[in-house]
Amino acid sequence: MDINWKIKELTQEEQQAAERLSAELEISPVAGRILAGRGIRTAAEARSYIRPSLDSLHDPFLMRDMGLAVDRLCQAIDNHERIMVYGDYDVDGTTAVALMYSFLKTQTDNLIYYIPDRYTEGYGISTKGIDTAKEKGCTLVIALDCGIKSVEKMQYAKSIGVDFIICDHHTPGDVIPEAVAVLNMKRADCHYPYKELSGCGVGFKLVQAYAQRRLLPMQQVYRLLPLLAMSIASDVVPLTGENRILAFYGLRALNASPSVGVQAIMKVAGIEGKTVNMSDLVFKFGPRINAAGRIKSGAEAVRLLITDDAEAALRFAQDIDSYNQDRRDKDTKTTDEALEQLQQDPMNATKHTTVVFSPDWHKGVVGIAASRLTETYYRPTIVLTAGDDDIISGSARSVSDFDIYTAIDSCRDLLTNFGGHKFAAGLSMHRKDLPEFQRRFEEYVAAHITPEQQVPTLDIEAEVELSDMNWKMYKILQCLEPFGPGNERPLFLCRHLINNRSTRAVSEGRHLHLDLTDRIVAMDGIAFGQGDKAEHLQNGNSIDICFYLEENTYRGRSTLQMNAQDIKLNE
Repeated sequence: MDINWKIKELTQEEQQAAERLSAELEISPVAGRILAGRGIRTAAEARSYIRPSLDSLHDPFLMRDMGLAVDRLCQAIDNHERIMVYGDYDVDGTTAVALMYSFLKTQTDNLIYYIPDRYTEGYGISTKGIDTAKEKGCTLVIALDCGIKSVEKMQYAKSIGVDFIICDHHTPGDVIPEAVAVLNMKRADCHYPYKELSGCGVGFKLVQAYAQRRLLPMQQVYRLLPLLAMSIASDVVPLTGENRILAFYGLRALNASPSVGVQAIMKVAGIEGKTVNMSDLVFKFGPRINAAGRIKSGAEAVRLLITDDAEAALRFAQDIDSYNQDRRDKDTKTTDEALEQLQQDPMNATKHTTVVFSPDWHKGVVGIAASRLTETYYRPTIVLTAGDDDIISGSARSVSDFDIYTAIDSCRDLLTNFGGHKFAAGLSMHRKDLPEFQRRFEEYVAAHITPEQQVPTLDIEAEVELSDMNWKMYKILQCLEPFGPGNERPLFLCRHLINNRSTRAVSEGRHLHLDLTDRIVAMDGIAFGQGDKAEHLQNGNSIDICFYLEENTYRGRSTLQMNAQDIKLNE
């Protein structure tokens, strides 16, 4: 698949800021350009960006209904009411439950947690969950990472005397549920300054507000930030504003004093003793925590994250590691079968969407399969499987800047339930409505997607010379971490590089070990899946390469290397 390369263009104001930053901070023009491209205009702003402060967090009481939520939580604790902490079964939901439960455990002993079953209850607040709260004597439920569309469920809960505080970050519907408090910065009537918190992040703001009201030391709140960092990394929310501050300090706390649960995950993931970064949270922590809810129960992830028993934590971590392996097997099988289904469709090549269904697919992996299919065909994708009765349900994934939530919303009359955001969503419908949904979804996407959104694009920070890629540059890049959406790891472009001495295919020809030069400077690198380009370089031809700059340590010696993301051959 061809990939577009798009070099970031600075405005005149940004270019002036880049030159000013380069001079004032005594950094290279490339480094100044990177800072300016992130909205930094002055040396003071650069220092603030590099050293984010928890003092810059917004007042939680700016969020609509926060005062009501804290009032009700204080009342419940003061009156020794039993509280249920309820959350979704994914990483965002389970870390949110672990965070809220760990904090409230310091305030009350009258506390339980609940994670709905993905298969028997589905996403969101369930009738079974409300009934369980009633049966267990809970008069208050704090719902995390779900609930914003639970209008009828809130009416039912109210009728049986169960109060709810909803902490959600998903797009609200036309009607806000009648809970005691609905915390969601995306509400049209909420003027909270930052709109991109994760579900766990909204729960954190409730904890922060409660601590302020009770005059508790904020360190008691901040020790929970590693859980929030996991949520921010895995839920793919922008790493801007408050999220960047929270992730920065969450990673710092996680590495300085990891909980026994974190240590156990690191052990089973093979990264024990390593400094954990955002990439580790995304690719090592996230899949394992998610696997509990996909294969067994999200409650097992919560159990691991809140335990203080190191031996038990290792057993729990080994369990979720085995679930993750099972998940991988199911994910591969589902993806292969979906690809085969598409290949047999004579109209597949002309479509703007992918919508596939099989009653045999495992509900816990359809979201992963949707992501894999999106990588293959690069178009809005929905993967569905059988649910209860004649209901089918599944997950949607988008491409580039296309809003898949709005596309699904255009077919809402065919759906029994849906929710999500611009890049990912969940939905369900009667099986008989699938053909009409496929037709209308395709029709909507075809009419609204742009040509640019149908081709994968690499956003390049700057075109550079190899001499720009030195240790001083690498240290500046480290200061910009943590990287993620909205604060992307800088991607660089070098043109007309040739083989220096030892460029060669490795790993049975799959990958490419790079030893490149621009005839002045040489640098090593790795290009995964690009082993077929070895002969081109060995024959003396040049390449253009998009890459990340990274540190490679081998036998105690550290060097800088290129991690190639795409290569174009020059004749």
